[in-house]
Amino acid sequence: MLTQERRAQVADVTDLNQLKSELNALQAVDVGDCIVEMPPEQRAIAFRLLNKDHAIAVFEYLPPEVQEELINSLQDTQVCQIIEAMQPDDRAELFDELPAGIVKRLVQQLSPAERQATATILGYAEGTAGRAMTTEYVRLREGLTVGEALSKIRLADGDKETIYYAYVTDNNRKLVRVVSLRQLLFSLPEARIRDIASSRVIKAYTEMPQEEAAQLMKRYDLIALPVVDREDRLVGIITIDDVVDILEEEATEDIQKLAGVSGGDEAALSPPQVTIRKRLPWLLGNIGLYIGAASAIAPFQKVISLVPVLAVIMPILSNTSGNVAIQALSVTVRGLGVGEVTPKDTLKILRKEILAGLGTALALGLALGILSLIWSSQQEWWVALVAAMVMGINVFIAATLGTLLPMGLKRVNLDPALISGPLLTTMLDAVGFLTFLTLVSLALHMLGNG
Repeated sequence: MLTQERRAQVADVTDLNQLKSELNALQAVDVGDCIVEMPPEQRAIAFRLLNKDHAIAVFEYLPPEVQEELINSLQDTQVCQIIEAMQPDDRAELFDELPAGIVKRLVQQLSPAERQATATILGYAEGTAGRAMTTEYVRLREGLTVGEALSKIRLADGDKETIYYAYVTDNNRKLVRVVSLRQLLFSLPEARIRDIASSRVIKAYTEMPQEEAAQLMKRYDLIALPVVDREDRLVGIITIDDVVDILEEEATEDIQKLAGVSGGDEAALSPPQVTIRKRLPWLLGNIGLYIGAASAIAPFQKVISLVPVLAVIMPILSNTSGNVAIQALSVTVRGLGVGEVTPKDTLKILRKEILAGLGTALALGLALGILSLIWSSQQEWWVALVAAMVMGINVFIAATLGTLLPMGLKRVNLDPALISGPLLTTMLDAVGFLTFLTLVSLALHMLGNG
């Protein structure tokens, strides 16, 4: 992997002959990083210095905005060669990001076979296995011998994205078996494919969410996963490099939603306007939520004036219960995201969180009670008791909601990460403040101070 310092050094080279030598000696992914580091006016020049095959490989590692920039700056002949040579899934992903006019022009210049492959992938909904697959795979017939199969792979399937698995279909293209390259290499040439191929095929369906397909590959340690349509006909495969991208994308979305950032395309180095656009709606929404939480305090202004120590205790109560909720929420969303747990495990997870919540509630309630006792006057000793009780109740509720809410969303096929941390903590603030101040008011009334 090229270091940031080394990428900057390559990007700063001004001698074109030296730059050509440097870029063509690097791995495609590292060249992509170097080109991104360059000023926009130099990127097209650097890209033109690459050998044809190297340029095609590098193009697939560039971010969509740089790809579009190069498409607009390169000659049509160069663009056509690059787009034609791309894997169908990578080409479809690029077309998703480009303006419709450019896509229409590029599609018209593709060969009929590549145009059909791209149209097939783009025909499936975003986020599905069909959209993430490639149509470049090795397909064999059951009646072939091992020798014939190896000859076919050697002569006709050299352009496939992966040859580690070959998929066996019947006359209707229905997927019936799978055989690995290892099995082919270590079997006798006259052996029949039907005799060595496995009938236990792990497969995804075109409409399956891409995250579920990725989890299948992770669970069964696959480097490629066949994708079939509703009639079990083989239409493509998902490869391990796509799975890495899918899992990274899903993890990014979940983290951003938990943090209250809309969308999944804000990067650490995104322009300020992108950051503002992604964060501002959530922050404005949170202001509305906090107004609701603050409204729970408004009727109790007289109570707070009578017992000023409440103003010190309430932020601690709010912050602690919010942290407990986010802990439970993060663990549950992560477990659902990586497939460790499912909605069927709700009671099991809830039992664990309730026991943990009870223990945590007792400890934190006792800690806040002691602090309240220290801060309160002797006549207000009862405030410590109320604070400890409410802390315990709120922490218990926080742990329970942090588990139940994402589980409930998953059960109705919604994204568990929709329950963001700010949303949950604001709900708990309103409940905690209302409970705490109500109990304090009751205590004051009973003591004759209300």
